[in-house]
Amino acid sequence: MKKLLLTLLLAMPVAAWSAGGSDWPMEDFEGDLHNLPSLQNGFKLYTNYCLGCHGLQFQRYQRTADDLGIPHDIALKNLVFTDQKIGDLMTTAMPKEESKAWFGAAPPDLTMVTRVREPHWVYNYLKTFYVDESRPLGVNNKVFTNVGMPNVLLDLQGVQRQVCTDGVCDELVVEAGTGAMNPEEFDAAIYDLTNFLYYVSEPARLERQRTGVFVLLFLIILGSFTYLLNREYWKDIDH
Repeated sequence: MKKLLLTLLLAMPVAAWSAGGSDWPMEDFEGDLHNLPSLQNGFKLYTNYCLGCHGLQFQRYQRTADDLGIPHDIALKNLVFTDQKIGDLMTTAMPKEESKAWFGAAPPDLTMVTRVREPHWVYNYLKTFYVDESRPLGVNNKVFTNVGMPNVLLDLQGVQRQVCTDGVCDELVVEAGTGAMNPEEFDAAIYDLTNFLYYVSEPARLERQRTGVFVLLFLIILGSFTYLLNREYWKDIDH
């Protein structure tokens, strides 16, 4: 896993992650890998809004569908929008060189984004795009200052603007009726998307945790028998 993480870090364009500092108050995020409806919705949101630019080059459609309880035929019909097969890796057709010219850096792969960054960083980043006409793409971000990415979730969230009072811009307000979702629905959608990326960063996380419990139980039992055996050996020597 360390080798995989190192490979990804080297592959990611440095400019894509080198944001300016931000003192934006971050909301907490707690992933829930047992919540299949959340993960399934996050998978849907990812394929509809993210996969066009950001791939998951170490994740396969088949493994994802199996883990999230989605039949292969449904996954192929509703979540695979190219001629890729169910066993293929979730790569993007975004041309690397052209995207550098368009965005200043090629959009990074997101397989490990919640490990390179923390899950709560991703969650807050996705929620804090706002209108900034001084930027080339017309938007900025409170968590990732001077972001080079468009607000791809604009149609869901609506137009969000920052509110400044006495020169302090510490509030974001969505214009009512400009998005397909109300704020509560949008927050839930972003939770699901972040939860899905949290799963993708380590698909075997639950299995590892379950295995860890069995290993600890085994060590406790083994330690108990070892202690009793040791006491039995030393009993005759002590007396």
